[in-house]
Amino acid sequence: MPCSTSQFTDSPHSTEQSAALPQVVINTRPIERAAPLTQCLQAAGLSVIEMPMLALQAHAATDEDRKMMRQWLAGDYQALVIVSPTAAASGLAMWQALEVERYKQNNTTELAESALAALETPSHLIAVGEATAAVLNDAKRPVASYQVLQPTIANNEGMLAMPEIESLQAGDKLLIWRGLGGRRLLVDTLQARGVHIDSIAWYERIMPDEAQSQYEQWLQDFQAQNASKTIASADRIKPVVVISSGTAFEYWASIVEATVIKASEATNLEAIANQSKIDNAVLKLSDFTYIVLGERLANMVAEQQLSYWRVEDLAPETILAAISAKVL
Repeated sequence: MPCSTSQFTDSPHSTEQSAALPQVVINTRPIERAAPLTQCLQAAGLSVIEMPMLALQAHAATDEDRKMMRQWLAGDYQALVIVSPTAAASGLAMWQALEVERYKQNNTTELAESALAALETPSHLIAVGEATAAVLNDAKRPVASYQVLQPTIANNEGMLAMPEIESLQAGDKLLIWRGLGGRRLLVDTLQARGVHIDSIAWYERIMPDEAQSQYEQWLQDFQAQNASKTIASADRIKPVVVISSGTAFEYWASIVEATVIKASEATNLEAIANQSKIDNAVLKLSDFTYIVLGERLANMVAEQQLSYWRVEDLAPETILAAISAKVL
């Protein structure tokens, strides 16, 4: 589905409301991955706020990481699963370095260059998502010998349905390139089957230092814009929040709830005298609607009885279609 404005402008909300206050979408994707979605949604006429709930902090490779990489290159694993573009880039860099290191034993630069040109994968290479696959495919040299496989649906369930994963049995070994946390369904399911799983965490996801202040500033601006309009509160369209992981949702919830608590604990006499001003100054979790990735995250949001729309991948056109459907 192309990323176009037509998917949003068909909304039945009145032209007067749409013109007065465009649909607001908060993009919480890490800053390294936010741009394609932001550009797509802005092209569709949406007001997009980039507010990352996750920052990616690189991990230095350990001796154990190098050992697992050498074991993979030696053919000890039946498959390698790569869960993100960041993991792909980090793992690819070490893969290339180890191949060059092996060739440089002959002290020949030309042979080292040949090592990069003729990378061969010793196992099935499975990338979760188009962006992850692109990192590996873009690095492929003309004579490189590897194929990047992808699940039909870029999530845990999609990977488990792949023949290369479904066929794994007791005694087989799987290596995962990832960040800290995530992909528990895949790991738990395969471990229950007796598959040995090793993983290399190339990075961890942390909450950006500026996330709380960024949210508070956006809220102040948002409420000021609303105050200048004649639209009644009940008629306003809820801001949409795009959430791609359980960790991002936990950080988002903590920021929203901290802001509510801060407002409720205000000691300003004027604010205390007029509690409605406090109530109007903040938004609760339920004042947003959510676009969430996958079953696990959908269940987390549903447990809090929040309005949401579940998607199975993070392609910008998928998210745009979900937002368009949600605001109808």
